[in-house]
Amino acid sequence: MGLSANTIRQIVPALSLAALLAAVFYLQPRAMSYVGLNLLFNLAVPIALATLAQMMVMAVNDLDLSIGTFVSFAACVAATYLQTSPVLGIAILLGAVAVYAALGVIIHLRDLPAIVVTLGMSFVWGGLAVLILPAPGGSAPDWARWLMTSKPPFAPMAIVASVLIALIAHLVVMRSSFGVLVRGVGGNARSVERSGWSVIGIRAGAYALAAVLAILSGIALVGLTTSADANIALRYTLLSIAGVILGGGEFVGGRVSPVGAVIGALTLTLAGSFLSFLRISPDWQIGAQGAILIIVLGLRLLLNRAEKREKRP
Repeated sequence: MGLSANTIRQIVPALSLAALLAAVFYLQPRAMSYVGLNLLFNLAVPIALATLAQMMVMAVNDLDLSIGTFVSFAACVAATYLQTSPVLGIAILLGAVAVYAALGVIIHLRDLPAIVVTLGMSFVWGGLAVLILPAPGGSAPDWARWLMTSKPPFAPMAIVASVLIALIAHLVVMRSSFGVLVRGVGGNARSVERSGWSVIGIRAGAYALAAVLAILSGIALVGLTTSADANIALRYTLLSIAGVILGGGEFVGGRVSPVGAVIGALTLTLAGSFLSFLRISPDWQIGAQGAILIIVLGLRLLLNRAEKREKRP
């Protein structure tokens, strides 16, 4: 009995993470410990949150090229205003969420390419980040620092938080009515509209949730690094796209997997952390993450073709 395409999208990310983790443990047995896992998955939470933010935008058939700069902007706000003037910091972040929601509406009403609009917004968010924090600095809010550096029993905070994030995201995107509508807009917007739902409102909600997740990513990143700068998360744009695709998501059709996206983010985090652990050049780290993505996509394509051949009479 052949596997369905949906099952394949769920299994391949988990297998890729397990294979990479096994290779890490084989090469570095000391990594098979609480401290070792904490080092390997140190940046997993902010990358996972940024990946889920990208996933929400991709669920409505758009692509956000400003995620990295927006996370950097949120990190700068967290390291400055959220630390010294929490009320003002929260107001700024809420305003940013409103801007994101408005972008979703404008892109839909004017039928604009999301890639172009979000690419333009990346310069806006980057400029605002520089205005807020011209030079690296600031400090993490005490509560963010405490949360990200706490040490729960049995497993590091990065793994525990990633599991919780994946579970909550799965419930929201796959089980709630809002999630069904978002994926419906990505799959067939006309059918959703004919059913009496507002496509504009759903898209605005998807973009707003993406902004909230990206803000949480920036706060988590500051909690780990204790400071921020305007370029702290520029790589997150490509990492988030790769994480969604690696986790079984598609660019069109509203086909996304929250659990798979988190697993994809963990895989990319593990690849980068392990190569850093071995003191390998960052250029090779980027190449290794790209190679992992190509290998997993190739495996998924082969499994999909095998499944189609089995269905032929």
